Amino acid sequence: MRRVSIFGATGSIGQSTIDLIARTPEAYDVVALTGGRNIARLADDAVRLGAKLAVTAHDGLLDDLRAALAGTGIEAAAGESALIEAAARPADWVMSAIVGAAGLRPGLKALEQGGTLALANKESLVTAGPLLMEVARAHGATVLPVDSEHSAIFQALVGEDMSAVERIIITASGGAFRDWPLADLERATVKEASHHPNWAMGQRITIDSASMFNKALEIIETHEFFGIAPERIEVLVHPESLVHALVGFRDGALMAHLGVSDMRHAIGYALNWPAREALPVGRLDLAGIGQLNFRHPDEARYPALRLAREVMARGGLSGAVFNAAKEATLDGFIAGRIGFTGMAGVVEAVLERIGSNEGLIDANMTLDNIRAADHVARSLADEEMRERAA
Repeated sequence: MRRVSIFGATGSIGQSTIDLIARTPEAYDVVALTGGRNIARLADDAVRLGAKLAVTAHDGLLDDLRAALAGTGIEAAAGESALIEAAARPADWVMSAIVGAAGLRPGLKALEQGGTLALANKESLVTAGPLLMEVARAHGATVLPVDSEHSAIFQALVGEDMSAVERIIITASGGAFRDWPLADLERATVKEASHHPNWAMGQRITIDSASMFNKALEIIETHEFFGIAPERIEVLVHPESLVHALVGFRDGALMAHLGVSDMRHAIGYALNWPAREALPVGRLDLAGIGQLNFRHPDEARYPALRLAREVMARGGLSGAVFNAAKEATLDGFIAGRIGFTGMAGVVEAVLERIGSNEGLIDANMTLDNIRAADHVARSLADEEMRERAA
């Protein structure tokens, strides 16, 4: 019986993970589930899976969680320290699906236990890629990618030599506004940005898809996870979202990974790795699909892609700054403090302002320094948004 924990259990990735585990519950011993404000869902899933511990990230909701779990024998806890304690509990396989930079500390603590970390929290690699991979090496832990693109790359590389890889292509749906006239983007609403044409995801990642900040993070993630030079990473807009990534080799061959738009494929691959087991996902009917379309992304529409390349060129803690500024401006857009097209401008301004602070950007990659860079970037993003609204 495998011991598993799911961090971010109430989100879309967590729910898909639970769906797979609940199909063969006898195969798993669920150590911990963590979530946010959806206490009813967290408690229900903890009971359904027989989890030992349920944790909400919000201290103020501890009484609600305890009440929901009363009489079940399941331990309840709340807050950041409880998340870290949950990650310290030995598990063979941990899903890291907490959204944003908040997922970094639990992920690092889970790696210290020496098991497998299924990484859906791309921000961990963006903000602290070298640190995360070093912790994994030091503790004999395994990191498996769960983003659909990076799982696709990982699968295409099975049995291959990285020295033979010429380029990696990750695909993007183009998001909610891929076919909008550029002039109309300025008036795009939160509701419009929150509707993805292909995937069923949470609001924040869906808006990040519309701005392609999500893909910008994935470019950096590709560089950090696979160690490939930034100039060898390409992005193509692929409206059908059926080809998730392609790996090009020095002999001219391209290995493409195709699959339906269902995150249970990537999750299931990580859950069963190195084996392949049957998964409850649809099968492609290529004749019925008829054609697949690809086009180069317009960086005037998606300036986040250019910013990602500038971040990789700068190095150091630039990734932490980029992600923090992105998260802060996304909060600002959702709250109505800034328009859709204004987000990239704020992030760029923060990168420029912090970029001259070599002591901050070039500090050693420690958790404390990453958190300091994160704090400064969020403060500057807030300041930029206030000034632009004045």
